[in-house]
Amino acid sequence: MDISALNNVVPSYLTDVANSASQVDRQDKEFSGILQSMMNMVNEANDAHNQAESAQMQFELGYATNTHELNAAQEKADIALNYTITVRDRMLEAYKEIMNMQV
Repeated sequence: MDISALNNVVPSYLTDVANSASQVDRQDKEFSGILQSMMNMVNEANDAHNQAESAQMQFELGYATNTHELNAAQEKADIALNYTITVRDRMLEAYKEIMNMQV
């Protein structure tokens, strides 16, 4: 393995990379980051539900005849909803556990 191409890798470079990575990790672990990702998940589940409803309307009106696409859209919406509910339940459990901690 030839490592001669790694000329500019010095400890200060590695320290800078590690510091920037820790800032990203710290930002992801903040409550606002977690809340934002949860809201994104809710929005994605809502979009999947809206697409499933639209596909069902198209099928009922006779504009779409492919039942496979309708079933896929409905399953996608169902999975997104179940996943969102599971994450919500876990977050509530964690919140309750934190609130029950004695300081």
